[in-house]
Order: sequence, then C-alpha cells, then structure tokens
Amino acid sequence: MAFDILEAGLSTTVQDQGRIGYYRFGIPQGGSMDQYSATLANRLVGNTAAEAVLECTYIGPKLVTRADAVIAVTGAPVDVFVNGEIRAEYERITLVAGDELKFGVIKGGTKYFIAVHGGIDVPEVLGSRSTYPIGAIGGVEGRALAAGDLVPVGAAIDNGLPALQSIDVVDRPVFSRDVNVRVMLGLYDHHLSAEGLESLLTSEWVLTPVADRMGLRYSGPGVGWKDREQPFGAGQDPSNIVDAGYAVGSIQIPGGTQPIILHRDAVSGGGYAMVATVISADMDLVARCSPGTKTRFVAVTMDQALDARHDYSARAARIWS
Repeated sequence: MAFDILEAGLSTTVQDQGRIGYYRFGIPQGGSMDQYSATLANRLVGNTAAEAVLECTYIGPKLVTRADAVIAVTGAPVDVFVNGEIRAEYERITLVAGDELKFGVIKGGTKYFIAVHGGIDVPEVLGSRSTYPIGAIGGVEGRALAAGDLVPVGAAIDNGLPALQSIDVVDRPVFSRDVNVRVMLGLYDHHLSAEGLESLLTSEWVLTPVADRMGLRYSGPGVGWKDREQPFGAGQDPSNIVDAGYAVGSIQIPGGTQPIILHRDAVSGGGYAMVATVISADMDLVARCSPGTKTRFVAVTMDQALDARHDYSARAARIWS
C-alpha cells in the first residue's frame, strides 16, 4: 500500500504527534502544527492518534493510490477531489486502487491534513516520523514531498473503536480572521516598560506572511523597553538577553517592533527576551491563522492555562470515546 506523488504541492510533509524529549539537545518537538485537526483525521480513518499524516500547506499534493484505502481530510477548508469529483472534508472517504486525489484552492487557514488507515509508514527517527526539514530528519528523506515520491502506508490497525463516518460540526475547528490568543507573561516581561506591556496586551496585532513551522511574525504598534545596561554576553538590542532556553510558544519582539510566536519547529534557545508564552491550548489556534488575521494577546494565570489545557484534552477525548 502506497501513494504515488504526481504533484507535491507547496509544502507537504509527514507529521505525527512530535519528537518529544529532545528539545534540550536542540531538536524541536515538531509534529502537526494543528494537532487537533490531525487527530480528527486519524479518528475518521480508524487509526490511533499517534499515526503519521500528511500536512499540506496552502497547495496540497496530487496523488494516486496503489491499493484500496480509507482516507480523511481535515483542517483548513479546501475542496477535495477524487477522480475530479468533489468529496467532503471531515468525512471518511474510501479510495480504490488507481484513484486520484487532489485539492482546490484553500479557503481559510494555511494547513490541512490527510490521514490514511494504517498511517504514513516512513521510518521513525528519535521516536517520531515527523519531518524536520532544517535538520533533514524524519518524513521522506527529511524533506517535503516531491513529485515522483512513493509514500508507503502501514498495515491495518484496530483502534478498538467503532467506525466514525464524519465529525460533527460542533467538534470541528473554526478558522477565524479575528482571534484572541491566551498567553502567560514571562520570563522577561519585566524588561518591557509599563507602556510597552500595555501595548502588547491591548493592541491589535496582524499576522504577516512571514509565518512558517518555526515561527509567526506579527505587525503592530510595537512595544517599549526599560532603559538598562546590557549584561555581559548580551547584544545591544534592548530585547537581547544572555542566551536562554525557549519554551514552545514563546513570544519574542526583536527591536520592540514585530512579535514572533515560536512554533513547533523553532530553535530551543537564543538571545532574545521571551516576554510571554502562548498557552498550550491555543497553539493549534495560532497554527490555523492565515496572514492578515487580527490577533490580540490576552494574559491569563497559570490556573486559567491549566483549565484551558483540561478543556482542550476533554474535547479531544470525546472524539476517541
């Protein structure tokens, strides 16, 4: 069982739940940018949540299946075509050998996901099949798919759950052009001036086209920093610090102008102050944003962040019951 890739799309990579446990060595966790959407696709085809899927960015691939297959497409809204006939997202789709799968123009967001029963069966690297292009590991030769690739599919799986034909509308993610992103302040928000902190939390920030798996850059009014003597080992930019580790979701503001949210393929440390961190429950929300999305950063407490993580996990768990 395999897919023949006729056209690769803009950037189609193999992703799963991520490469956990190696961030301290400089290897990011990676994995699907929108974990919830990827999980929905796996549930529809009868996989476990851990199977690898194809993550498509803006323009998806054109592929042909070599054998009968069950697939599902979730994530950003896009037209799905099987042999030229439109099929629905968030539904279980059966293919027969020789069927061609391709996609129309994306209608929101940036990424959608293709799951197939059995999962994408590339070799595991450090416990994950996820593609990390900068490190050239995982996926298909550590890179995005290319025309002519043969993508293998794993053996049949019994996940012990009843077959699911579609995802209820209330359980599907929303792709909005106007979002509130919850953050916890720190570790270096104390370097912002009072006006700078107020600007961060009260201003409207707009996602720029400079956005990928490593990070997403926003435009806006900027922020101010407190005057201070830079410590030995730090750069001269007011946002510079002596190098420190970065949490996934950290927000940096180089020069005090454009905030950057570090996402799943971000580096694990560096010399820019992290003034806030996006809570884990909102990382998928950030991944669903397309350039031009209006964004406000909303400060929450640790207890609120933990409650949000519980709610996120409970929503996902409903799909797997």
